[in-house]
Amino acid sequence: MGRKYKNPPIIEALSEFQFAPGQPWDFTIHGLFYEKVNKEFPDKQQQMGIGIRVKHEAGAIQHEVLQSPDRMQFYRQDKTALVQVGTDLLTVNHLKPYPTWESFKPLILDNLSKYKEIAQPKGFKRLGLRYINKIDIMAKSIELTDYFNYYPYIPKELPQIHDAFNVRVEIPREENRDRMLLTFGITIPEKPEMLSFLLDLDYIMVLPEKIVLNQAGEWLEKAHTIIEKTFEACITDKCRKLFE
Repeated sequence: MGRKYKNPPIIEALSEFQFAPGQPWDFTIHGLFYEKVNKEFPDKQQQMGIGIRVKHEAGAIQHEVLQSPDRMQFYRQDKTALVQVGTDLLTVNHLKPYPTWESFKPLILDNLSKYKEIAQPKGFKRLGLRYINKIDIMAKSIELTDYFNYYPYIPKELPQIHDAFNVRVEIPREENRDRMLLTFGITIPEKPEMLSFLLDLDYIMVLPEKIVLNQAGEWLEKAHTIIEKTFEACITDKCRKLFE
């Protein structure tokens, strides 16, 4: 990200839109949306949501577990990308191999346009653009500072050797309209002689309806630029060599 890498560490990129409804939600929207995307995303799958309903019967409180259609997922045949539609929700995901932003952004906006045409939302409650990076290093131990500029700080009075960790910060942007959620931690490696790290960059709009529907493209471009700069700020040149 930022620079063009031969082997980028992105394992998933996604953009999520939560909408302020312009009309009551109708589950026929799933079918209408599928009619528009089935050539590119022919494989569909239903994700079930689970909820609890509290009932009062014969003076006693009873809890009933309910299953309800939560969202529909529409996959490409090669499973590299999918679109998810739920109640006032649209998510566009791309897995490995990630193409380029120049390819991913039109995919997002095309599906957003189709959703707006069918569901006719009033506005955005929340926008998000997220990149999840998995960085593998062939070593049993490293100095984090050799590879990363963002890492847990351990007071010098404590042992400096540690195992699992997870650090997270929220950085306000655009006069508190947006947030850059920056999460870094260790994860389970694929090989015993390897160390694996997840660098999760999630840029979101947190103040409802601060972006109108026709400004999504502009917001996405700014979000992507900030994510690129954040990624580059978090890694060192030694880390960059892993992707070349």
